Amino acid sequence: MEADERAERGERVLDAACELLLAWGYRRVTADEIARRADVGKGTVYLHWKNKDALLLAVVLRAKAADHRRQLDRMRADHRCILPSRALRGSLLDFMDDPVLRALYLDDSDILGRLNDIAKKELVELVEASHETLRSQLTTLRAHGLVREDLSVDQQMYVCMATVTGYVQAEVLLPDRAPGAPEERADLLCHTVRTALEPPGDPDPEAVAAAAPAVITRYARLEELSRQEVRRQLRP
Repeated sequence: MEADERAERGERVLDAACELLLAWGYRRVTADEIARRADVGKGTVYLHWKNKDALLLAVVLRAKAADHRRQLDRMRADHRCILPSRALRGSLLDFMDDPVLRALYLDDSDILGRLNDIAKKELVELVEASHETLRSQLTTLRAHGLVREDLSVDQQMYVCMATVTGYVQAEVLLPDRAPGAPEERADLLCHTVRTALEPPGDPDPEAVAAAAPAVITRYARLEELSRQEVRRQLRP
């Protein structure tokens, strides 16, 4: 019971820290105000995290872990979501729905402040794992005829990252030019990536079923790594 109560308090503190980070930005948030918002003593905050930076970094890492979990859940529910077009469609919708991810991916210094530099240093291993997961995904899909081979894997990785980055930036730079519904914009990203990388026509169900276990296993490892990063910020 004590462990459950500790975990519940920790989540409440993270929720409060997230709300304040988004409302006030990194510079104005204090441990006192987080404790007040979470309805706990200030000592409870430091019982879980050694300082404000570790706590707010945990907020960012929790958002990344949830992002990876949603991606994995989609792949398990519908194996066609292992295809890059559908995977990136889901990623864009997650980005549009999560304000912490938006601040992170857009390098929003008004919200993240110095935390932006800290997060980039702390997320190096996770970012590299994400890149290797994408490489493995594309390699597996190529072997099953679900991604074309007219470009190298490195080139296809760049297409994926550059395309989704463009759509992410467009959310800020082109708000008056974008179609109104988030799902429509995500569908456009899906169409763009499918046209660039995948064979024409519907994917072969047997090929999708054969490729899915390896891709899902890699994403499960990535999801576990992201959860480990959250736990690493906690006091031992």
